[in-house]
Amino acid sequence: MRNGTPGFQPNRLVEARDSRGINQVGLAALIGKASSSISRWEAGDQSPEPEVLDNLARALNLPVAFFIFPQPQHGEGPMFCRSMASATQLLRRKIRSRLRWTQDISLVIQQWLDLPVVNIPQLDAENWQDIRDTDIETMATVCRQRWNLGNGPISDVLLALENAGIIVVKEEVGSNNMDGVSNWSAVDERPYILIAADKATCVRSRLDAAHELGHLVLHRKIREGDLKDQSSFKEIERQAFLFAGAFLLPAESFGAEVWSPSLNSFLSLKERWRTSIGAMIKRCATLDILSPEYEQRLWKHYGSRGWRKGEPLDDKLRPEQPRLLMRSVQLLIEKNIRDRQALIEDLRFSASDIESLCGLPPGFMSSEEAAIISLPRLKSQENSPSNGISGGVVIPFNRR
Repeated sequence: MRNGTPGFQPNRLVEARDSRGINQVGLAALIGKASSSISRWEAGDQSPEPEVLDNLARALNLPVAFFIFPQPQHGEGPMFCRSMASATQLLRRKIRSRLRWTQDISLVIQQWLDLPVVNIPQLDAENWQDIRDTDIETMATVCRQRWNLGNGPISDVLLALENAGIIVVKEEVGSNNMDGVSNWSAVDERPYILIAADKATCVRSRLDAAHELGHLVLHRKIREGDLKDQSSFKEIERQAFLFAGAFLLPAESFGAEVWSPSLNSFLSLKERWRTSIGAMIKRCATLDILSPEYEQRLWKHYGSRGWRKGEPLDDKLRPEQPRLLMRSVQLLIEKNIRDRQALIEDLRFSASDIESLCGLPPGFMSSEEAAIISLPRLKSQENSPSNGISGGVVIPFNRR
């Protein structure tokens, strides 16, 4: 790499541009340079001069240190993007970058805090074609049993996932064509989920979370290339949807409550199970409670009531929110382990990015006067060797 800024990381520029959802031409216009210059910097053929890097950092709302710090090697594991077929390539790259930034933030936080231990059952299948529907039903049951969730409705799906060691982010991505993304990081062997909050209903969020959990449980070992084949991707998505239905609506307990498979009876069950009527129709069809003809009749009446645009109770059921990253940042500040400015420097992101990805109130990281929510008493752990802090801490979650 000739001249420019020593230590400049080309992939960081690609990641930053993707995260902002802009192409090379758009970024070039922001800083008054040719798009060919952006291309050379991202390819590693050249690096921007320090003053140009300052302009890039301002245009992308990131500290200069972000572009100097090497990317952690999160591995080549598949990254599952919901609605991959309908989403634009720019949007897919954006949500992938946002999840990578979440993983980077988590790695820094783990220097001081012990997050919940990863407790995710795995289906040892390297090819999605080897996965049978009975395997999927079994793994959904295993998840519930391992996490002590019982067979009834799950009161808070995101809390259950975080208790099991999954880092969950809920963030608006600027489009209704993307539902979520998930990935296992090879650095900490921890799963991560980002759920798009643009269609923020409770039942939609729970289904998206359960769907991404299905990928983490079933598809960790499949090849990324399988996701690029349309027929393969369609079946992989079907498998994740089947897992979500089995996880949210167990066959024995939910089936026993469907005394009359009608739209009105499903509506009466919606508040208890906190699952959409559409998902209940599909689950009943999977369980052979509905004949194909009757299922089609239900869908026809479902559409005639206008429920494809929004179901009853969607505006009344409160959406669930992730807590783990938010509590982690609050804890570091409350216990004087790091102040806000030091933490921003450690993370190498803008204050607004940290707030958005960690679920913090706007302005929390930039205001020294921001209120911190009191946290439960924390259990001391072994000293962290990398930072000299007197002891690590565990972020507690309610056990079921």
